[in-house]
Amino acid sequence: MTHYLRASRPWAVFRFLLVTVTLLMVANGAAAQTTRSHPTAGNDAAPVFHEYRGIQIGWLADDVRKKLGNPANKGDEQDYYIFGENERERVQIHYDKTTRKVTTISVDFMSVGPDVITPQQVFGADIESKPDGSKHKLVRYPKAGCWVSYSRTAGDTPIVSVTIQKM
Repeated sequence: MTHYLRASRPWAVFRFLLVTVTLLMVANGAAAQTTRSHPTAGNDAAPVFHEYRGIQIGWLADDVRKKLGNPANKGDEQDYYIFGENERERVQIHYDKTTRKVTTISVDFMSVGPDVITPQQVFGADIESKPDGSKHKLVRYPKAGCWVSYSRTAGDTPIVSVTIQKM
């Protein structure tokens, strides 16, 4: 039994070091992703992209439904809308359970073309592409009380997702 415990100790140390290094790499990558931003973005700036089709964080569910119409899927905490030609623009709007106010707006574009939102429209400037052509950026706006993210998958028919969420 003692021989087994001594033999397993190097593996425990190795696993600990592996987990620690992995966590540090992930934390460093996340920090780099969220801090690279447009010169005007950050603590004092308001987000360039702060609304979708006139809907903003803090709106009441009833006002959202008046503005956007009947959702494809309606709920107490979330509505799901489908817009655009061939239903290629999909929107999820999340509400606070008690106040019924908008806490998150998440838009997915399932195509390419002029109707798909660009990083310039979201952040005021383009963002760096990864080698595979994908893009991702998240910027926190503490004074505005929200964060905004942009994500584009790689490939010929990328999916673009933009999210505004209350902090």
